[in-house]
Amino acid sequence: MYTKLPSPGRDVVAIRTLAVRGWSVEGRSDALAGEEPMEIRAAGPGQQPYAVAITMRTPGDDEELAAGFLCTEGLVRPGDIARIELGDPVEIGRPDNVVTVRLRRPFDASAVAARHFVATASCGICGKASLDAVDARCDPLPPGPTVRRATILGLPEALRHSQPVFEATGGLHAAGLFDPDGRLLAAREDVGRHNALDKLVGAMLLAGRLPLHRTALLVSGRVSFEIVQKAAMAGMPIVCAVSAPTDLAVEAAERFGMTLVGFLRGEGFNIYVRPERIELEV
Repeated sequence: MYTKLPSPGRDVVAIRTLAVRGWSVEGRSDALAGEEPMEIRAAGPGQQPYAVAITMRTPGDDEELAAGFLCTEGLVRPGDIARIELGDPVEIGRPDNVVTVRLRRPFDASAVAARHFVATASCGICGKASLDAVDARCDPLPPGPTVRRATILGLPEALRHSQPVFEATGGLHAAGLFDPDGRLLAAREDVGRHNALDKLVGAMLLAGRLPLHRTALLVSGRVSFEIVQKAAMAGMPIVCAVSAPTDLAVEAAERFGMTLVGFLRGEGFNIYVRPERIELEV
């Protein structure tokens, strides 16, 4: 059993635990990544907020997460968002656990009901519409940019230096956005891979920088269909990961015209589809 200690923030939680190493048992302080539910709501002018999804996330960048989620799931487009509101602190102990995105146009709640959203930190969105439907919502990706082999190999190290919560806890995923020369544009962390990407996309959406046609994305862990779909909705033509893609992720990347890189570790990587965006000459 562990004892929770006073902690300065909700993204990192300090605890007291027992460390067992061989025959040694020692009481130590440790740090865990925070995880709490967040309800995402949306409303157009004069509409009551509609509960779109509940996701388990690491607190922080919550407005970006809500905006990015709605964007990558095809429910809002750039320019739709008027403002983002947190819950009423009089009614809710932690107001940022309820985030309402106010739109400039009416929100079509039937699009949510038809897709049966259930969001979790581990698996993203379950009961997703078909690949055909996702394909229809994505704008075509451009042919470029072209990125050097050495640039791709340098992305993991650059992302590691921008993960302060992972450094403290060892328990978070990350998503990093890079320009064609390998410069880190932005990075976000979360207990869920999909949430980290949604936070990243939300930051770019709120900054008016979508679509992200001249960027490369790096995610920790594996690449699922949801990661590819969310990247395509944001206009990212190159997606890299330190682990493997699923078969549906590869199929989706091919269909969207996306370059997909996996097992990006050390001095090597695999290119699954669309290798023409990466210069492979030494």
